[in-house]
Amino acid sequence: MKAKTTRPKNADRQAFEQTDPTWYKDAVIYEVHVRSFFDSNQSGHGDFLGLKGKLDYLQDLGVTALWLLPFYPSPLRDDGYDIADYCGIHPAYGTLADFRSFLREAHRRGIRVITELVLNHTSDQHAWFQRARKAPAGSPERDFYVWSDTPAKFAGTRIIFNDSEHSNWSWDHEANAYYWHRFYSHQPDLNFDNPQVLAELLRIVDFWLGMGVDGLRLDAVPYLYEREGTNCENLPETFALLKRLRAHVDAKHPGRMLLAEANQWPEDAARYFGAGDMSQMIFHFPLMTRLFVALEMEDRAPVMDILEQTPQAPENCQWAIFLRNHDELTLEMVSEEERDFMYQVYARDRRARINLGIRRRLAPLLKNDRRKIELMNVLLMTMSGSPVIYYGDEIGMGDNYYLGDRDGVRTPMQWSPDKNAGFSRVNPQRLYLPVVIDPEYHYQAVNVENQQRNPSSLLWWMKQLIGLRRRHRALGRGSMRMLRQDSSKVLAYERTLDGECLLVVVNLSRHAQAIRLDLSPHAGGSPVEVFGRSPFPVIGTDPYPLTLGPHGYYVLELHTRREPGRPEAPRQVLRRQGSAGWRFLDTRIKAQLQRVILPEFLSRRSELAGHGRQIVSTSLLDALPVGTAESPAWLCVLETKGAAGGEAGTLLLSYADMDEARRVERDEPGRYVCALAGPPAQGGAAADAEAEPLEGALVEGGLAQIAHTGLLRLFARRRRIAGRLGEFVVSHGRRGWEKPLRELAAKGLELELLPGASDNTLIVYGRRVLLKIFRRTAEGGDPDLEVLRHLTEKAGFAHTPEFLGALRYERSGGDSVVVAMMRRFVPSDSTAWDLCATALGLFLNHALAAREQAPTEQKPVGPAPDRRVPDEMALSAMALIGRRTAEMHAVLARPTDDPGFAPEPFDKAYSRAVYQDIFGKTRRILDQLELARQTLPPEEARLAEQALALRDRLTERLLAFRDTPVGGLKIRVHGEYDLRHLLFTGRDFMIVDFEGRTTRSLSARRLKRSPLRDVCDLLGSLTLVVEAVLGAPALGRSEDAEFLRDWAEHWRRRMAGHFLQSYLEAAVGAQLLPPSAAGLDLVLGTFRIDQTLYELGQMLEAREAGEMRESVPLGGLLRTLCRLLSNTAAEEPSREVR
Repeated sequence: MKAKTTRPKNADRQAFEQTDPTWYKDAVIYEVHVRSFFDSNQSGHGDFLGLKGKLDYLQDLGVTALWLLPFYPSPLRDDGYDIADYCGIHPAYGTLADFRSFLREAHRRGIRVITELVLNHTSDQHAWFQRARKAPAGSPERDFYVWSDTPAKFAGTRIIFNDSEHSNWSWDHEANAYYWHRFYSHQPDLNFDNPQVLAELLRIVDFWLGMGVDGLRLDAVPYLYEREGTNCENLPETFALLKRLRAHVDAKHPGRMLLAEANQWPEDAARYFGAGDMSQMIFHFPLMTRLFVALEMEDRAPVMDILEQTPQAPENCQWAIFLRNHDELTLEMVSEEERDFMYQVYARDRRARINLGIRRRLAPLLKNDRRKIELMNVLLMTMSGSPVIYYGDEIGMGDNYYLGDRDGVRTPMQWSPDKNAGFSRVNPQRLYLPVVIDPEYHYQAVNVENQQRNPSSLLWWMKQLIGLRRRHRALGRGSMRMLRQDSSKVLAYERTLDGECLLVVVNLSRHAQAIRLDLSPHAGGSPVEVFGRSPFPVIGTDPYPLTLGPHGYYVLELHTRREPGRPEAPRQVLRRQGSAGWRFLDTRIKAQLQRVILPEFLSRRSELAGHGRQIVSTSLLDALPVGTAESPAWLCVLETKGAAGGEAGTLLLSYADMDEARRVERDEPGRYVCALAGPPAQGGAAADAEAEPLEGALVEGGLAQIAHTGLLRLFARRRRIAGRLGEFVVSHGRRGWEKPLRELAAKGLELELLPGASDNTLIVYGRRVLLKIFRRTAEGGDPDLEVLRHLTEKAGFAHTPEFLGALRYERSGGDSVVVAMMRRFVPSDSTAWDLCATALGLFLNHALAAREQAPTEQKPVGPAPDRRVPDEMALSAMALIGRRTAEMHAVLARPTDDPGFAPEPFDKAYSRAVYQDIFGKTRRILDQLELARQTLPPEEARLAEQALALRDRLTERLLAFRDTPVGGLKIRVHGEYDLRHLLFTGRDFMIVDFEGRTTRSLSARRLKRSPLRDVCDLLGSLTLVVEAVLGAPALGRSEDAEFLRDWAEHWRRRMAGHFLQSYLEAAVGAQLLPPSAAGLDLVLGTFRIDQTLYELGQMLEAREAGEMRESVPLGGLLRTLCRLLSNTAAEEPSREVR
């Protein structure tokens, strides 16, 4: 009889321990909830025996580690993160014996297991908390948690779940005290100042690691300690505890891994590595978010920026990177602009938003676009770090955010088209959550069984990609070097290790891209595509050309613009059907407008305005007749979609007869929409547009002097007008303007269509009221209307015109859209810009006559060269503007119950968000400048080189801004405080146009900002006045240019100084600015640099597109940037008042 051979206990565990202790660097981690994967006992919940039965699937997929969400006994009020017993198994998931059996089988297949260590908090049902609330204050039992007699402690700590919690303290009636919780109120935080808590923690660690678990994910690790006067995050005590934990694990359980969840900016998160003696892995939350931003922006800059800020991990450590997980797609560690962008693009339905994030799975986020899904997974598998895949994303599972909380992304795994997606055989009503039945992601279509049979499925493609990752150790352990090339839409990098080099190139754009890469270090080699093993042309010393399809990518093994003068689009012709007239909502006419005519016109108009926004499609929702029989006009409500997403808009269209149509086409081609033609001749196709008889043209805006009385009558009556898909609704201001408006409409007063560069249509009736029709709108509100109404109706601010009424368009199932706004007209023949330009012209003419040298920068700002020069009026005007600006900001900083206008602190989080926004912009724009330098004229090239040489100083400046507490408030601001938006009435100024920069989304323009943003806008506007006057051909001879520039700069400092001094004096007591002079200088200087870089970026983009912007000379912007980055001006901008 043969002796029986037995496998030693934990033989697979021992085999793991003999391998590389940094196994996590090569890992492909699969995140799964036991409850969600497979139900083996028909209870409606997944369990460990079910998970064990699916290990073969996971092995076939290629993953090397499983990360299990909490499976401990719990009330399940937070999906298991509210733990009631750390050393047990929830009965719904099985027993400890089941877990041990699963663990052995996973190890046998070479799959490691990572479990959760929720060390920050417990459930309020945990025995520790039940004991603590009954124990006397000060006892060791009570001190297991954090208690207080008042909820005022730790007031500087943010509330993480701000959708459901209003404080970090909750009252416990049995303990007669408040307990601390950073998350839900049913999750009290443990008190790590009590040594017994750490002792219990280490006992729990020994329990699971002793059983054979390979790693622990440390949940919510930044929040373990509380200290007064801090934000209770990333405290030194936390790092000391992690070092003790790591030393304990290394001593007793070698080869195990700690994975920290630290949702922080990269430099803060990296602190949890320590010197390689704390966590071995940390999640890279900021990178995850910016992958989505970059994809939708079609720009690599967000990814490049965050990688540049990411510290190198210690040699024995690794970042964990991911696309989605069991929580919301967090937007905590992004700037406010980026958060707004993400919401607008990925979660327009507000029900998809929760806390500061988006509760969607990967496929729905990317609108189930297979190319985008592949591209994002290529980035996940090839960037530096260990990838984490969320269960179901390998087959493109959908979600159901109507389930509430984060449950919509935690639905049962879809195994087959059978009942309950093959997850369970129970009655569907007994499932812990319903399966996804959304038609696009229905489990009968999206499931493992179907995709296993289809070699072209996403599942099979994911297997190949994971196999690629596992074959090439350079992807897990190699260095990563970004490659620069001339297309911002393409991201390219190399991964290199021990002579192995992989080139990864991804096209973030939905259009094909052609690029050239410097691969000269590999000259003579032949790249090989890793999936199909196709050889590419041999690399030479010249830049290597590559062409990528829409959202295309290459992974290659490396061994050893619109042009200027583009022809105009042909004139579009809109043809009337029969004798019915021009009814734009008739099916055929509407189809012609939507398909070609309006997208072409709106794209052309955007290009002429300098926005360069390409319109892809247009939907005409409604067309309200507002003209007269003699002069027909229609107010149209549109939805447009472009490269940056969709938005609402309005268009005032008018009929022009043939004579007027020819005049508009000749003199105002930007307003010409299309020609209008009658029905086609019977019996044949339409003739050529040039030859066929035309009836007139469709043009934007008004034409006749007495027209658009329909709009005025509409505002004169508080009424609702039914449209095709919604209603047009008029609301009025607080004063009874209905009667005066009716009188104006009855008189048939002449209207005036205001000219200028406004992005809106402006109509003045009888020089008493002004109607502004917003070309670009959005659901939910408009900043111009909101700020104007708040200032005049709620705050009584006298220096902005009175709000009279608004026209909204309402549709069922959506927020209203502001179509137009009416306000009191301000009689004014000039703006602050006109006053300044005139004053500077006179000043410079006198300087030419006097031929005196201008005062140097170091000298105090003195009087004009000759006291006979009447510049006192300009100085008085700037001082008055300063006072009015401060008064406006003080009004906007008043406490209010309106959350849209309630002031907020200029705190560290805001400083960090602003820094992030400026840092990314800076890097991108200076890279553009460096590329453009070769083609600039000599003087501009010299200034560009000078600015680029100050790059390090700029970085130091931004870091100082990020790390220095300054104080003050952020409030609603003007948004684009240009001198042109200050109307001069003869004695005073009226502030108008609170719409903000139209290059930003409407929701971004509604964000609160530092009032110093407006101050910087006005100072920048002064600089533009200088450049405009110096560029005027009538000013003087070319040989006088430098002489006049010195005097113009002296004048600018003089005006800016008076404005700033007046502003700061008037703002005293409002407590809206940084209290210290150093803080004021730091913020003001940083914002001025940011503003100048923004203008520089706009100029460079315009030049690249072949457009010329005479109002923004590049040389002037470069001079300003160099001046701001110099020691004297950049470090002390408020010195201009001294």
